[in-house]
Amino acid sequence: MLAPCPATPLQYYSPRRWLSNASPVAAATSAHAQSVTPAEGGPSGERLHPGACADHVSSGPAALSGAAAARAAGGTGFGDRASRCREIARSCSCYVEALALVGAWYTARKSIPVICDFYSLVRLHFIPRLGSRPDLIKQYGRWAVISGATDGIGKAYAEELASHGLNIILISQEEEKLQAVAKHIADTYRVETLVLVADFSRGREIYAPIREALRDRDIGILVNDVGAFYPYPQYFSQVPEDTIWDIVNVNIAAASLMVHIVLPGMVERKKGAIVTVSSGSCCKPTPQLAAFSASKAYLDHFSRALQYEYASKGIFVQSLIPFYVTSSVTAPGSFLRRCPWLAPSPRVYAQHAVSTLGISKRTTGYWSHSIQFLFAQYMPEWLWVWGANLLNRSLRKEALSSQA
Repeated sequence: MLAPCPATPLQYYSPRRWLSNASPVAAATSAHAQSVTPAEGGPSGERLHPGACADHVSSGPAALSGAAAARAAGGTGFGDRASRCREIARSCSCYVEALALVGAWYTARKSIPVICDFYSLVRLHFIPRLGSRPDLIKQYGRWAVISGATDGIGKAYAEELASHGLNIILISQEEEKLQAVAKHIADTYRVETLVLVADFSRGREIYAPIREALRDRDIGILVNDVGAFYPYPQYFSQVPEDTIWDIVNVNIAAASLMVHIVLPGMVERKKGAIVTVSSGSCCKPTPQLAAFSASKAYLDHFSRALQYEYASKGIFVQSLIPFYVTSSVTAPGSFLRRCPWLAPSPRVYAQHAVSTLGISKRTTGYWSHSIQFLFAQYMPEWLWVWGANLLNRSLRKEALSSQA
């Protein structure tokens, strides 16, 4: 029998306490403590007295001292954390893979449209110019009608079409300029020309003579370029009322009614092209050009709707969306003249724009303008508005200083 040791009470060690340390030594001690209790015998099966000394419990002091040494060395806590980190990593691996898939999908969704847009830019503005010139007479018809043809894009577009052999009908309100442009085109390109004097700002009364003059002619191409513009960017309350009426009558009504005049003949012949010159300001709301940009947005939507209506009838309708092009009213010291790649001359612009005819139903007409259009599409509206305000303030300052 074991001798009692009344001076030293029996130490009880909870299995939970030892298991929490997650150490092999502690686990062994906990298992041994579970197997030795006051109600059970030791390894020999003898019954222990409640006051028995802890030294007589088999392997007790050695196990306790080993656990204390392991805790002092700090190995127990490190092993516990490492194992938990491995378990967390294994449990989160599926979430990491899911997030990687979402990221790849988002990147592809944003990248693919940009890549396609740049491919379209190359296909539209560079590849067609490497091949032979298309036969526009065979493709559309013998005559081309250009409104607003005495200056800028309209005049350059008329000359470019004449270089393809089309006869030209010029419409504008300044007869002297019209006659000069018509003579220059006829002498340079050896084509027929016809002049129609019309002030589109006068409204409905001018269209009956135009309709009569165009009757029974093989109108293959209509170019709506006539337009009214602010003298320089202004806040809407500062725009004269006459200018607002001109924008409505010239920018909106003229294009709509000219299409209404020539379209029936094109449908009858099952071929033709309608080009409506809009503006880059139609991409998003443009402050200091409020009425002008809104009228150009109308032209853009009008052309795109017509394309859906009449494409099946052999009619090609194009919305042409130029950004800044230099003109006779551009100030000599303006940054637009110092950056020809950003704001090309009307002649250069028309050469590129005509090459897109029959290929793109909605285009800027020029490669650098297409890049600007891409930025306008993908940038937030607040950034567009900030840039428009900055640019228009600069242009207004230049215009006012040149007038002084």
